[in-house]
Amino acid sequence: MDSRKRSLTKAVIWNLLGLITMSLVGFVATGSGALGGKLALVNTALGFALYVIYERVWSAIGWGRHV
Repeated sequence: MDSRKRSLTKAVIWNLLGLITMSLVGFVATGSGALGGKLALVNTALGFALYVIYERVWSAIGWGRHV
């Protein structure tokens, strides 16, 4: 099972990648850096919270693990 610190670090790195990607997509879609950035921040905050919860739930499930 991953430690809480490891799960949190993975979530932060993953969401930084997502933030960069969504900022670019938001800018291309709207033509506005400010609006694209706001959309990316909202998406990143929601994604971060859901990812941490998702990882912690799966870390508690033993199905499919070989120990």
